[in-house]
Amino acid sequence: MIGLVDGNNFYVSCERVFDTSLEGRPVAVLSNNDGCVISRSPEAKALGIAMGAPYFQLKRDAAHLGLVFKSSNYALYGDLSRRLVAILGQFAPEVMPYSIDEAFVVVNLPAGQSYAEHGAAMRATILQWIGIPCGVGFAPTKTLAKIANHIGKKRPDGVFVMPTPADPVLRDLPVGEVWGIGSRLAEKLGRIGVRTALQLAQRDTLDLQKRFSVTVARTGLELRGVPAVEDECPETLSQSLSCSRSFGHPVSAFGELEEAVAFYTAAAAEKLRQERQVAAGINLYFQHYPEYGPVPRDGGFASTTVAFPEPTDDTSAMLCALRPFVRGLFVEGRRYKKAGVVFFGLEPKALVEQDLFRRATSDPKRDNLYQAVDQINRRLGRGKVFTLSSGIERPWMMRRDMLTPNYTTSWDDLPRVR
Repeated sequence: MIGLVDGNNFYVSCERVFDTSLEGRPVAVLSNNDGCVISRSPEAKALGIAMGAPYFQLKRDAAHLGLVFKSSNYALYGDLSRRLVAILGQFAPEVMPYSIDEAFVVVNLPAGQSYAEHGAAMRATILQWIGIPCGVGFAPTKTLAKIANHIGKKRPDGVFVMPTPADPVLRDLPVGEVWGIGSRLAEKLGRIGVRTALQLAQRDTLDLQKRFSVTVARTGLELRGVPAVEDECPETLSQSLSCSRSFGHPVSAFGELEEAVAFYTAAAAEKLRQERQVAAGINLYFQHYPEYGPVPRDGGFASTTVAFPEPTDDTSAMLCALRPFVRGLFVEGRRYKKAGVVFFGLEPKALVEQDLFRRATSDPKRDNLYQAVDQINRRLGRGKVFTLSSGIERPWMMRRDMLTPNYTTSWDDLPRVR
C-alpha cells in the first residue's frame, strides 16, 4: 500500500509549534516580501481569507478581524519538514518526499494488521514529536492515495484507507479534483463525457492516450488501482539551478545590486555542490521598474549569459567570471526590482573529472574549502560563512517584517525555557 502524509496548513502549523498563542486564532503566512497569503489556518479560511490575497488589502482590517500575519520562514519550515520525513522512516521502509509538506510512504503490513491503526500511530507520533497535525491516506496507487489523504484530513481521526474497489469514492468526485488533471483538462474531458473520477477510471487507456497524453492515460490506470510506471527517477539530477528574489525596496545603487548577485550566485552554487554537479555557465538577469518622470521609460528585463572557462562549482571562480558583466548590465538611474541567476550546462562533477581530454575543473584545496564552508553552514545555520562580496548588512534583502525566529536552525534563536 502507498500512503500519503500531508501536514495540515503546514506553514501555519509550523508557526504554532513555537507560539502557542496562535492556536485558535486566524493566522496567515505571507509570500516573499510579505506580498500575498500562501498558507491559512482554518480560522482564517472561515473569515473568507483567500489563498493569494494581497497583504496590503488585508492589513487594514487585521486588527478588527484579529488576523495575525507571519512572514514566510522557509528555514524553519524546511527543518520541520526534514524531521517529519525522518519520523516517517520509522514507520515505512520507503519514504518519498513530494513537497515541503507532504511525502509518500510504501507500507506493506502483515495480514491482520490495520492500515488505519498504522496511519493513526504515524499521525500521533508526528503530532507528539514535532507538533504538526497531519492527514494520512492509504491506497494501492499514488493518485488514489492523494484522494484518500484529502478525505482523511476532513475526518476526526485524520486517517482514511481507500476501499477496494474505490468506485464508491470515485463516483462523486469531480474529475478536476484528481491529482494532475486540473480545471483546463477537466473541461476537455467533460467534452467527451468524462466528468467524474470514476468515469476517467473506466475510460479505455489507449483512447485516453490518443486523445490527451500518456500522463492522462496513466492517471486513469492509477484510479483503477494499477500503479503506473514513472519515467522520472526521483533522484534525477537537476538540468538547471537558479536563485532569485525580489528586493525589499527599489535598488538603484550598483553596490547593492552587485551584492545581491553575489549572494544569489553563492546560494545556487551551494545547491550545485549538494548534487555533486558543475555548471558550464550562468544566465544573469535584472528586472527594473518603469519610470514616470520627465523621461518615461518602460519597465522590463536586462540579461546576459556568461560561460565559465571550465565547468565549475567554485563560488569564487563564478564570481570572478561574473563580476565584469554585472557592471556592464547595470544602468545608472534605473530602479531595480529583482535579480536572479540561472546555471546551465550542468553535468556530474565525477564524469567531468574522468574526461582525459579536459583540463582539471577543480583544485583539491578549493574543493576542501567549500566542503568545509557547506558543512559549517549546514551545522550552524545557512549563511554563517559567506563571501564578503555578498555583503554584511544587505539592505536590499526581501522584506519580512513579521518573521518568526529560526528556532531549530540558529543557535541565537533557540527558545528559552523560564
